[in-house]
Amino acid sequence: MDIGLKLKELRILKGLTQEELADRAELSKGFISQIERNLTSPSIATLMDILQCLGTTTADFFTEAPDEQIVFGKADYFEKIDTDLKNEIKWIIPNAQKNMMEPILLTLEAGGETYPLKLISGISAGKRCRDCFRCGGGVRIRSSGQYRHSFRE
Repeated sequence: MDIGLKLKELRILKGLTQEELADRAELSKGFISQIERNLTSPSIATLMDILQCLGTTTADFFTEAPDEQIVFGKADYFEKIDTDLKNEIKWIIPNAQKNMMEPILLTLEAGGETYPLKLISGISAGKRCRDCFRCGGGVRIRSSGQYRHSFRE
């Protein structure tokens, strides 16, 4: 952990200058600058004073949040094969149901179909929504997402 950088980021987040933080913590601006550039290390007591001036605790300061995954590959896909409807659905982003959109990759076998899906946009490879769309291969399908659509080969 880069303590100096983390202190600097927290200070900037709180809208304080080095001088304002130094005044509140009864330290010099130069000492705050040296800490932020990792040229010196504060004592535990001094670090606790600085953190108190920044409105946080040592526990919160040293707790690192895990990085959220933003790039997903094929190994992350969740796949479901429905032999009755002759389709395969791949959920591209795991746990995406917490988001506004849940992207999927839908593959239909010959004679295959889907259960109703709420469609916002997609690309048809010559498939037809049985309720409303007729598309040629590679045509983009757009819908308000208000209605559910099911597709068949």
